[in-house]
Amino acid sequence: MALDGIVTKAIVHELQSFIGARIGKIYQPNNHDLIFNLRGAGGGGKLLLSANPTYPRVHFTERNSINPSEAPMFCMLMRKHCEGGTIESITQVGMERIIHINVKTRDELGDVFAKKIIIELMGRHSNIILTDLSSGTIIDGIHHVTPSISSYRIVMPGIAYTEPPQQHKLNPLEIGQEQFLNLISAAEEAALIEDVEEEAEPEEIIEGELANLITKEAVEQKPDGSGGPSPSADPVGWMVHAFSGMSPLIAGEIALRLRNTLDKGEVTETEAAFPTKLWVAFHSVMGPVCDNEFSPVAGANAKGKMIFSAIPLTLLGESAKHYNSISECMEDYYGDKAERDTVKQRVSDLIRFLSNERSKNVKKLANLQKDLDEAQDADRYRIWGELLFASLHAVSKGDKEASLVNYYDENQAEMVVPLDPLLNPSDNAQRYFKKYNKYKNSLLVINEQLLKTHEEILYMESLLQQLAHASLNDIEEIRDELVSQGYLRDRSKKGKKKKKATRPTLQVFTSSEGIDIYVGKNNLQNEYVTNRLASPNDTWLHTKDIPGSHVVIRSEQFGDATLEEAAQLAAYFSQAKQSSSVPVDCTLIRYVRKPSGSKPGFVIYDHQKTLFVTPNEERIKSLPNTLRS
Repeated sequence: MALDGIVTKAIVHELQSFIGARIGKIYQPNNHDLIFNLRGAGGGGKLLLSANPTYPRVHFTERNSINPSEAPMFCMLMRKHCEGGTIESITQVGMERIIHINVKTRDELGDVFAKKIIIELMGRHSNIILTDLSSGTIIDGIHHVTPSISSYRIVMPGIAYTEPPQQHKLNPLEIGQEQFLNLISAAEEAALIEDVEEEAEPEEIIEGELANLITKEAVEQKPDGSGGPSPSADPVGWMVHAFSGMSPLIAGEIALRLRNTLDKGEVTETEAAFPTKLWVAFHSVMGPVCDNEFSPVAGANAKGKMIFSAIPLTLLGESAKHYNSISECMEDYYGDKAERDTVKQRVSDLIRFLSNERSKNVKKLANLQKDLDEAQDADRYRIWGELLFASLHAVSKGDKEASLVNYYDENQAEMVVPLDPLLNPSDNAQRYFKKYNKYKNSLLVINEQLLKTHEEILYMESLLQQLAHASLNDIEEIRDELVSQGYLRDRSKKGKKKKKATRPTLQVFTSSEGIDIYVGKNNLQNEYVTNRLASPNDTWLHTKDIPGSHVVIRSEQFGDATLEEAAQLAAYFSQAKQSSSVPVDCTLIRYVRKPSGSKPGFVIYDHQKTLFVTPNEERIKSLPNTLRS
């Protein structure tokens, strides 16, 4: 993972300026994250602590998040024990991805108590644990670990805190050149012995494996870092195996610097010994880290995958994006990845339902079109019936078709009329008259159904587009809308009615000219922004004939820059997000109206002018934004 021991060290170093700061309000926006509002002499900030199983992290954030109306139990407990407390120390456990934050607080009686917040950034085993500093007892954890989950340790209230299993690796910041060279020598020797043992007889190999299983030597890390790959054959694998906090990314960076040194030939024959060259590359990375000199960067690797690091990466070259702090780097790298993952899990059933509904309506549309084509031939059935009645004497039962003179044709040309051989000529004529009357009467119904089916398809497509940009709060509003429209059953327990918010929470962007631009992310928000919030002379924008958000400029006076940025937002939060030259209509709110009985979020408008813009994600992200309700 990108977040290794070096990144953790950079985070802890950045947090040192907040030792002595007070912890203000604590929020828990979801099941994995906590947000601390810190107030210190050097200013304040929002500190994100995340035990997300996919994106665990700790950094300062400017991102706005919607908090639940009722705080979760763990959040209430953290508020009780930590709000108003002073941060005494922030430390890293060795080079592991574990951070300890000691907090001094006072209870209602004024007595001083010390608590320790332990943040373990261990992938799917990540956790945030609050303990009593003096006794080491767990007060609670954001994720409970029961004996059925782990036989090694339990994370439950009242249990003594146990550290995660030790990897027994070496701290790369405590290694000097002589020790490093000795480690390489020992590792090469161990690898050579292992190669010899692999060539031994099968019986000896089995005995060796059994002995290892009994003594558990096979799973223990040797104190000299050996037991892994050969340094000369696989320097990356050896460094990851031997040193704690060393990710494959950083080990690969060291190996790349080693390779570049070899290619340039900047070393003498004596210095060309592999161990020395590897030490030079190793120290060029670890030296600045040891001195807390970090230069965060992010970019795409050779496979196009985005990566980030607390140190410069040679492999990124000139494409590397540099940051002033590790928090700024991580904020940009993670963005809304964690929320998008959670949203994907929450919306999978909605997307499946809406896709199925859309597919059903597309099929219905094809069948209606087929019926319409047949109904438009109603006059032909009338003519066939009349010609048959006029020529009953010329047709016999059992005929499959009849060639009759068409009296309605100027040239009196013959017309071939298909017949049902099981019916007599009179019944065949009656059958065509019935078809004529059926299709003539059904034309109006078919046209109505075609209109409704088109509306259904557009509605489903608009909801699918909204789910692509939805936040966790937006999902529930979309689900409630589908319940109110009769598409879904209400899953809430009987007797427990949700409190309907009088005003939805809206994302508001600020243009470069300081003008507020409101963006609706779902139909509830769209209708509120357009029909209730906006004034008649405010400007309304929407992608032309493309499902998207309602965007409103809340001002009568603004420049071209604000209009262009609002059009960018309308195009970005639409189905045409990845397209270029997206048409965006803009008009005044006074010219926008909702037809009676139409679907939620549907409006018609006039007096519009059309702008063409290409969505620019970087520009959208650069606009200040906030959540308002």
